[in-house]
Amino acid sequence: MNVSTPCVKICVIDTVTGFCIGCGRTGAEIAQWPFTPEDERVTLMAQLPERLKGMTSRDVRGGRTRERVRNRQR
Repeated sequence: MNVSTPCVKICVIDTVTGFCIGCGRTGAEIAQWPFTPEDERVTLMAQLPERLKGMTSRDVRGGRTRERVRNRQR
């Protein structure tokens, strides 16, 4: 049985929005995905592009950059 999924294998939860920066789902949605009925998955997947549009930028999320990592090591 094929399970439709929006996963793009970039699994990082944005600390500001609570959404995965790869697919737009919450951690709870990801955990429950295998048990979610297909019609609910399709409905949720239709909402994900809008969630991703509202995603915070890497700078706001505090994403790590080489410069930030170097500064922390000093």
